[in-house]
Amino acid sequence: MDTKTIAIIDDDVSIGDMLEETLRQEGYRTLRAWSGTEALYLLSQNHPDLILLDLMLPGLNGEEVLPHIQGIPVIVLSAKGDIQDKVSLLRGGAADYMTKPFDIRELLARIAVQLRNTVSPLAPVYRAGDLAVDTASRQVLVRGAEVRLTRTEYAILKLLIQNPGQAIAKGVILDRISEDTPDCTDSSLKQHISNLRRKLKETGYHDYIESVWGIGFRLSCK
Repeated sequence: MDTKTIAIIDDDVSIGDMLEETLRQEGYRTLRAWSGTEALYLLSQNHPDLILLDLMLPGLNGEEVLPHIQGIPVIVLSAKGDIQDKVSLLRGGAADYMTKPFDIRELLARIAVQLRNTVSPLAPVYRAGDLAVDTASRQVLVRGAEVRLTRTEYAILKLLIQNPGQAIAKGVILDRISEDTPDCTDSSLKQHISNLRRKLKETGYHDYIESVWGIGFRLSCK
């Protein structure tokens, strides 16, 4: 069975060290981040199976980090015990919430429950810079803000982000997306890509899709 990876996002060194030691003894791999900014960078480079998220983080706090996490169960660990805080975070995407101080045996049990609920491999979340494509929810995000795409635009973007930095010929794009988007033709592909580029650029950031003369298009890895 594959070893599960758990990311610990907590600026309290003693708690983080205790969690890391305990989880490793239980057979899990661990990743660490001590601030919200570090957490976002960590998650741009890795896709853990579960995240333990503290709220009181330097820089971006836990509430600000949570919307950036897609397709990964999150257990919030916080000294905040107010019921409204719990409700807001659970509605905001957290899978579970435990108040500090917590019993480590209960936490391990809750981790096991979350991992059991996701025993089937999660549909991957593809990332390129600030852009993320969650294939489970078919959601496209730029720095946490959702970008609404048509079915054809989504299929094109998914193909490009699965092959970041690689120039993909127009014919290959049409062939690969034909099953999901039979309406897309050689004559309409350029317009679909133009609309996709416009929507992504409206987020205020750089142009993610580049034209490659004589070949087709590629996704920028910036």
